Amino acid sequence: MATFRGAILDVDGTLVRGNDRIPGAREGVRVLRDAGADLLLCSNNPTRPAEYHADRLTAHGIDVAPGQVLTAATVTAEYLASEHPDGVPFVVGEPYLDDLLREYGFDPTDDPDAADVVVASIDREFDYDRLTRAFWALEDGAAFVGTDPDRTIPTSDRLVPGSGAVVNAIAGVAGREPDRVLGKPSEETAATALERLGVAAERCLVVGDRLDTDVALGERLGMTTALVLSGVTTRADLDDATVRPDHVLDSLAEVGRLLD
Repeated sequence: MATFRGAILDVDGTLVRGNDRIPGAREGVRVLRDAGADLLLCSNNPTRPAEYHADRLTAHGIDVAPGQVLTAATVTAEYLASEHPDGVPFVVGEPYLDDLLREYGFDPTDDPDAADVVVASIDREFDYDRLTRAFWALEDGAAFVGTDPDRTIPTSDRLVPGSGAVVNAIAGVAGREPDRVLGKPSEETAATALERLGVAAERCLVVGDRLDTDVALGERLGMTTALVLSGVTTRADLDDATVRPDHVLDSLAEVGRLLD
């Protein structure tokens, strides 16, 4: 049993799956809030703004303000503003990512010869031409950044390819790994999440359905970690896992047993 001042919660696979709320998610959030934990929802979904996620969850009875949502797209934009402030990005991603980078003062290009940095993300219209142009930009020496490493994402029915699939496709043809992959479990995401919550790592709980992102994020900075089996990870996956959660829950509904 422990007292947590903050909790970082994954969204897809932990609170919702596709258009459906995961049973017990609303009750688990209420238990955490009643225990005095400030919440931050941390999503590797780079296709929508924080307002969308807040509205989506509120519609499911989980009241969330946009300021309580941190997405991989935001972390990526802040990273580029810090590390490539004058860069010209070539974006492989959904329209929102382009729009967000423009809000941060960038002017994305479709010309690989003009690009300083390739930003790779989930793109449901990803095709051979886009892959070729990204490859050419990297061949010309552009930096290579991924929004997040998620190879798959859960929907209401089945898993579908995520940003990691696009990042890996570009990396494969270019013969080089990304210079940086943001989102969970990156240091940038962990630091930003703790800064927003204003709590020390040892007083923070991380709950999510992925070992390689959610649990790894908490493990990186010494947070308490809880894996939920309501998303992509099964109990059998734990047998050979190198990343080990502190706790395993069937769903967020069981989070009360971790609290004072």
